[in-house]
Amino acid sequence: MSDSNKVENPILEVENLKISFNTDGAKLLAVNGLSYQLAKGETLGIVGESGSGKSVSSMALLKLVPTPPGKYESGQIRFNGQDVNLLDLSESEIRKYRGKEIAMIFQEPMTSLNPSHKCGRQVAEMLELHTDWDKHKIKSEVLNLFEKVQLPDPERIYKSYPHQLSGGQLQRVMIAMAISCKPKVLIADEPTTALDVTVQKVIIDLLIELNKENGNSTIFITHDLGVINQIADKVLVMQKGEVMEYGPISEVFNNPKHPYTKGLLACRPPLDRRYSRLPIVGDFLSMEEHKHEAYVSSLIQSNDDYKTNLEALDQNPIILEAKNIKKYYPSKTNFFGKPTDYVKAVDDVSFALRKGESIGLVGESGCGKSTLGRVLLCLDEATSGSAIFEGQDLFSMEKKKLRHLRKDFQIIFQDPYSSLNPRMTVGEAIMEPLKVHNLYNNKTERKEKVIDLLSKVGLEADHFKRYPHQFSGGQRQRICIARSLGLNPKFILCDESVSALDVSVQAQVLNLLKDLKDEFDLSYIFISHDLSVIKFIADNVMVMQHGKIVERGDVESVINNPREAYTKMLIDSIPK
Repeated sequence: MSDSNKVENPILEVENLKISFNTDGAKLLAVNGLSYQLAKGETLGIVGESGSGKSVSSMALLKLVPTPPGKYESGQIRFNGQDVNLLDLSESEIRKYRGKEIAMIFQEPMTSLNPSHKCGRQVAEMLELHTDWDKHKIKSEVLNLFEKVQLPDPERIYKSYPHQLSGGQLQRVMIAMAISCKPKVLIADEPTTALDVTVQKVIIDLLIELNKENGNSTIFITHDLGVINQIADKVLVMQKGEVMEYGPISEVFNNPKHPYTKGLLACRPPLDRRYSRLPIVGDFLSMEEHKHEAYVSSLIQSNDDYKTNLEALDQNPIILEAKNIKKYYPSKTNFFGKPTDYVKAVDDVSFALRKGESIGLVGESGCGKSTLGRVLLCLDEATSGSAIFEGQDLFSMEKKKLRHLRKDFQIIFQDPYSSLNPRMTVGEAIMEPLKVHNLYNNKTERKEKVIDLLSKVGLEADHFKRYPHQFSGGQRQRICIARSLGLNPKFILCDESVSALDVSVQAQVLNLLKDLKDEFDLSYIFISHDLSVIKFIADNVMVMQHGKIVERGDVESVINNPREAYTKMLIDSIPK
């Protein structure tokens, strides 16, 4: 650690932390010699790709790394000037620190909260454990905490189960739980990764405000340097368990030293320019440093090329036309069960998608964009309207005919983990739709096709026999893309298909989708809450709010000159 990063009287000090895992008889060093200091009231951002060791190193602060398969090889973790190594404490001793002195906000609140207990009860348990208050005072404090984290109607939230709340509300419940005992150190492990950019901004602003109010120190873990720039004082960049860079946020961002940091900064889609391809981290690591600037410049697409492409698309035939699509869900019924009020998830939406075109569909969670996607693919029944695919109305088509036509339109879901059957090899998963639609003469020909598809998405032939759990998130999404391409579709719906990926992996998958679009002349509807992603992948964009399309146009015009206040708010929420 350099002298410039040393802190006087740090609240937390980590020195030479090494953590290994035993997997299939092989030893993997997940954290290798990590050292840093956290000052009182400071926010430290820890950034890196999946597998960099950032989450494992933070779990070690509370001895939450499971042993086995994990093992603390070496290291010292000292808290608040105490001459005690937290790694040497017993389970009962470390429990006194958990929640009370050092608290953690986990990435996925739905899996971190008990689905069978009400939210208020779960926060109250933390206060029961660490205070001697009576139940009335505890409930009052929980309601106060819910107000502090800006939850609407605290009484209702107190009595609600996790499944009854949105992702942003659940994350606020987790924050309320974490700050309930006023910890001196708050660890936020990817708390905004799965959230809309607007909700993400609210959560970040909330954490900044709580930090000022409570005077606690924060460790904020993410893969997105744009988010880190908004919240952190210092940043620590990790790769493969080691520190690549560590220092004040302005110094690291304005003058990054390591190619890995430069790559992470460059690979997030920007709003101020348009790339023909996104830079990727691997290129920065393999390329000589003096070539970095020219490399990035060579990827920028000119406005003339963009306009020429739009003009060419306008001449292409319409492949899919949505006409006055509505999808209403009953929200209230009378005594006889007859609906008296409706939630208008999709409310009179019309648009046309041309061959080879990519339309971005953007909006916050709950705006109706995923519902519209499901309705278009006949995975959900429309209340009214029509979807004309190559001259045929999908909504009025016989099921047998629709089943035959399904090979022409495919979907790539957000979560590649739940999209693949864990009991099937990836080869079998990709081959299954080929068999269902009677494509190719025999199993040998189908296997050859699958291996060709794996190659097209950047995977190896020997991956055919592996299972989903043996791949990273980015690789699994590539497998899902290969499966969707197997039937030679004309149109693919991408439903938040990169939102759960690291920015570096996201760049690779977005490049792949763009290459495949050009190679196979595909049409995309690309659903996302992130306009910076939409700017790269889409030709035109539709902005959706409360089930309606509130703004539409070519991507450059909508982003550079938004007419609607809602669109402006979405753009302003994107981490810069």
